[in-house]
Amino acid sequence: MLITESKSDYDNLEKMSIKEILRNINKEDSKVAKAVKGALPQIEKLVEKIFERMKKGGRLFYIGAGTSGRLGVLDASECPPTYGVSSNLVVGIIAGGDKAIRHSVESAEDDFSLAWNDLEKKKIGKNDSVIGISASGKTPYVLFGLKKAKEKGTLTGCIVCNNNTEISKIVDFPIEVVVGPEFVTGSTRMKAGSAQKLVLNMISTSLMIKLGHVKGNKMIDMKLKNKKLKERGVGIIVEELKIDEKEAIKLLEDIGSVRGVLAKFK
Repeated sequence: MLITESKSDYDNLEKMSIKEILRNINKEDSKVAKAVKGALPQIEKLVEKIFERMKKGGRLFYIGAGTSGRLGVLDASECPPTYGVSSNLVVGIIAGGDKAIRHSVESAEDDFSLAWNDLEKKKIGKNDSVIGISASGKTPYVLFGLKKAKEKGTLTGCIVCNNNTEISKIVDFPIEVVVGPEFVTGSTRMKAGSAQKLVLNMISTSLMIKLGHVKGNKMIDMKLKNKKLKERGVGIIVEELKIDEKEAIKLLEDIGSVRGVLAKFK
């Protein structure tokens, strides 16, 4: 039996008090970061290879179904506003399409040809990379999509939460984060989902840093779409150029981006 499908270490959940439920979920969640730490060497290898391809113009694709697919879409969708990159640089694809982001389309994960069809629509090439996200490590949508991508010469990786899975065996760089049984048996939106989110954060953030979208520890290419982000941009300019806030606001209004302002005066 898959570890992600194995019986919970807890029973009679409905008889627990709310306090007991919360404490036990938190106890299980505390195991996630430790499991991710154990996978750091695998994550590093994959990120290094993706970075090499991105420097040549390659893109990164995430493919997944259900919770795994939604997490990929979430991570990809946050890259443009956070780092000012094109929405085509990191792309999240979910089985069942955009409808599946909000509404369950569970049958889509069993379609073997769907993922490759989705990738072909994006004109995937040899400089691109594909990461399959699957808690079980055997989701047909993800498995077949990765097989076809690898056949075409695309770099492949995965984020799974079981050992020695079908998907891990076919990709170039597998990441296995084994977090153990879920608090609610088989509910992989819990620990497995948390682990996948942490790994996705690491992958996209490290790539964006190495691609030059962070200066010091600041997001100098973020899109200034609301008041909070504009204030953050002003704060960066004040700190970097040692000027007052009023002058920083004027410069940002005139030039339009934090990077532009810093480039002009440094």
